[in-house]
Amino acid sequence: MSQTRFPEPEKLPSQAKLPDPLLMLDGERVMSKEQWFEKRRPELKTLFEHYMYGRAPAAPEKIDATGEREDRRFFDGKATKREVILAFGPPDVPKIHLLLVIPNDRKKPAPVFVGLNFCGNHALVKDPNVAVPTGWMYQQYPGVKNNRATEAGRGTQVDVWALEQSIERGYAVATCYCGDIAPDDPASRAGVQFHYPPGDVRRGPHDWATIAAWAWGIQRVVDHLITDKELDSKRIAVVGHSRLGKTAILAAALDERIALAIPHQAGCGGTAPSRCHNPKAETIKRINTSFPHWFNDTFKKFNDDPDRLPFDQNCLVALMAPRPVLLSNAVEDQWANPSGQFDVLRAAEPVYRLLDAGGLGSKQMPEPGKLIDSKLGYYIRAGQHSMTKEDWKIFLDFADKHFGKPAG
Repeated sequence: MSQTRFPEPEKLPSQAKLPDPLLMLDGERVMSKEQWFEKRRPELKTLFEHYMYGRAPAAPEKIDATGEREDRRFFDGKATKREVILAFGPPDVPKIHLLLVIPNDRKKPAPVFVGLNFCGNHALVKDPNVAVPTGWMYQQYPGVKNNRATEAGRGTQVDVWALEQSIERGYAVATCYCGDIAPDDPASRAGVQFHYPPGDVRRGPHDWATIAAWAWGIQRVVDHLITDKELDSKRIAVVGHSRLGKTAILAAALDERIALAIPHQAGCGGTAPSRCHNPKAETIKRINTSFPHWFNDTFKKFNDDPDRLPFDQNCLVALMAPRPVLLSNAVEDQWANPSGQFDVLRAAEPVYRLLDAGGLGSKQMPEPGKLIDSKLGYYIRAGQHSMTKEDWKIFLDFADKHFGKPAG
């Protein structure tokens, strides 16, 4: 369906409940797997691009990968650490500086977690050889001065990503700083969305914004990962926290090479409903006001009337079907709307059932600390908005369930 045929936001009908992912925009009901894949799934993808995230360009024809600073005795010999620079397009397109850590003790290619980090690769490890980012960075993180990373930030996020734990469980991890792809700064024009495709400098109401740019960047990392013979291209999982969790679910929903998604505490604009009924949760008006660069300009027209959205985030989760998705949360993090996220899973379930993929293994939210590890998975723990080593244990358990434990 052409985007030009979509109604203006004010002409869309109001729907108080989460929209049915199996109901086409014209009212036709999806009754078969073929209808889902051939008609409704493409329609939903285009609707999300048009009204919310913006449309990202096709993949570059060529990506140049340059390996740097390889260490095959990383983590006391348990892993190989490699830094890879991914370059594409003309020279002014931002380059992705990828940190790749692969377990050495394995009999087969390793499954891999891919995701973006907030503080730079150097913050995830204590290794003095891992490069420090040179671009804009969040001022509030350790070691950042004048919005630039410094050596003082090295190793300050070790427990946030817990790389060694993943290695010990048989998983590789591929990560890069989100600012390599697009700075999280509304005043910046350094992001990939302002440079690619080359020569496209116009900015319209449906153009891709920062969340879409980050998701597109993850997909470019996947372009590289599937060429690495040390990695299992059929067992790629994406993970992200908070705004980078919003990014993770979008990247996976639009890229079927990503076999499993774990958007952690992703909240509004990610895995929580835009039709928000939790008075303590973030709304699309608040998110569009605080972070106007995350979504396209059209999304802002729904600030005061989210019921007119022709989709909600259950439809984004449904685009993952039949692949596994885990929504993980914290009790005190009501801003991310944990109960609303559970409702999103329930409202995505009809698509999984249609595709004979099972669904959500519970009709009620679980007690804190208990993992629902069905295809549509859910987890909530005590505590606040953060990503921890304990969270990663749950991520790994969920991956083990759906990928099978890596062969050591």
